[in-house]
Amino acid sequence: MDSLKILVVDDEARMRKLVKDFLTIKGFSVIEAEDGEQAVDIFFKQKDISLIILDVMMPKMDGWEVLKTVRQYSQVPVIMLTARGEERDELQGFKLGVDEYISKPFSPKILVARVEAILRRSNVAVSETMEVGGIRIDKAAHLVEIDGKPVDLSYKEFELLTYFVENQGIALSREKILNNVWNYDYFGDARTIDTHVKKLRSKMGEKGNYIKTIWGMGYKFEVD
Repeated sequence: MDSLKILVVDDEARMRKLVKDFLTIKGFSVIEAEDGEQAVDIFFKQKDISLIILDVMMPKMDGWEVLKTVRQYSQVPVIMLTARGEERDELQGFKLGVDEYISKPFSPKILVARVEAILRRSNVAVSETMEVGGIRIDKAAHLVEIDGKPVDLSYKEFELLTYFVENQGIALSREKILNNVWNYDYFGDARTIDTHVKKLRSKMGEKGNYIKTIWGMGYKFEVD
């Protein structure tokens, strides 16, 4: 299945990159627009955009105008981003046909979760695959491929690698890894994490170097 296209519209390049990085890890294809006019042009040229993430405050044409224009022709799901959390803004957005409303600053992981939830509600198939640095993870099939070759991982090794990839670039303590991968509070030493990471690195070959050790804390997954 081809990856779903998401149009990210924001006049801040840093914000677009942040959102794009997290969506790309999840297997989405991301197209960027830096202002409202560019967003409208791209939307009508592409014709197969599955969802729009739209900032409110932008030059040339603000998010409300973009939304009004798009809604004349399409019911594509739209998530609005705004720096203001005023109730009247939210009400205006819902009247115009916004599917979700998120105030800045926000967690990129929460944004991605909202994207996936909206696409599921819209009956759009959400990809369960992630690709980064030559590693491909198929969550539905519980399979991992590195440079096109399958890698035999245990259940916990698979869950651990998936958690690392989903949190790429984020320093993760051993306690946080245990709570999220093992799903319980761990009272004792965390050597079980180190053992699993050692085995996982070995099975990943040179890609195992993506899992960096942060001395005295835990680990961070980072593609060189």
